[in-house]
Amino acid sequence: MTVDRDQVLRTAAALLSRKATATMDEVARAAGIGRATLHRHFAGRDALVRALEDFGIQRFEAALDAARLDEGPAPDALRRLLAEVEPAAGLLAFLVTENQLFEGDQMNEGWARLDARVSALFRRGQEQGDFRIDLTPAWLTEALYGLIGTCAWAVQVGRVAANDFQYMIVELLLGGARRSVEK
Repeated sequence: MTVDRDQVLRTAAALLSRKATATMDEVARAAGIGRATLHRHFAGRDALVRALEDFGIQRFEAALDAARLDEGPAPDALRRLLAEVEPAAGLLAFLVTENQLFEGDQMNEGWARLDARVSALFRRGQEQGDFRIDLTPAWLTEALYGLIGTCAWAVQVGRVAANDFQYMIVELLLGGARRSVEK
């Protein structure tokens, strides 16, 4: 039987975004394969999480590309980004909270690429007068990641309707990031 590695990663991402402490046995069962087969592809949980990190970074980069962040007003680009990232929000929530990914000197350079692109969007919005200038682009980027993760969890447990994912994040983030117009 041929194992579709990407399908195993998608299944693992779905499981781990719901249950971060899932065992390799549970991941294998969810993927419909044996534990030995899972171990042939991923030597252990650390290897699986690292593969999920690469998979998640690829998915987020694809969302950034599809969102066309350099086009139109920055708030509109942010809305497009959230629409594109929503399908992978659970995976991103898991990865952002997976401490092993951010320990030591071996942090994946993909995170720096993602951060730079999202920060550039916020910087552009500041330069165009759409976003507050007293909040750094780096902070707005971290706040966005936090809101994506929190909203993904809230949708997952039924506290927020899935249809409200984009609206809730945009309204909260932009409500606090928009430059107030003085009268």
